Amino acid sequence: MSHWLSPAAETTEGLEEFKEGLARLRQGDTIEALVRVSRALESEPKNPFFLSYTGLLTALAEENYDRAEQLCQAALALKWNHAQLYLNLAEVYERSGRTPEAIEILQKGLLSAGRDFRIRRALERLGVRRGPVVPFLERTHVVNRTLGRLRHRMSGPARVT
Repeated sequence: MSHWLSPAAETTEGLEEFKEGLARLRQGDTIEALVRVSRALESEPKNPFFLSYTGLLTALAEENYDRAEQLCQAALALKWNHAQLYLNLAEVYERSGRTPEAIEILQKGLLSAGRDFRIRRALERLGVRRGPVVPFLERTHVVNRTLGRLRHRMSGPARVT
């Protein structure tokens, strides 16, 4: 049983459509993925995952970024503490050329959803690095490098420098 869907939702046709939509997304068929996930959303219009993925796929398949953002924001309003919902909205922002907003929503995701490695990895991909541990020393100083490695192992959240 998935941890993010209710037991009742797991028996619905909507869940099957959603799973098939995700499979199509992994195969790169964003148009068919959107069709499937949209059907799932019709069956459960308040499911935050169906909303969020419909938003993401609207951005990927149709490049309708305003609608995509609305759907992803609606998903976050329903479930604010799940990392994937932040990742989907950040991808919508990034695809629409709004990288600063993508970074901002990912940083909010770190606070709301916890120290999820996928969010940290997305921030790193966008060029966000943590500040040096000892700010008055150069980033490349041996003390900062050593302490930075230790901090990385402890997996603290990233911040913009």
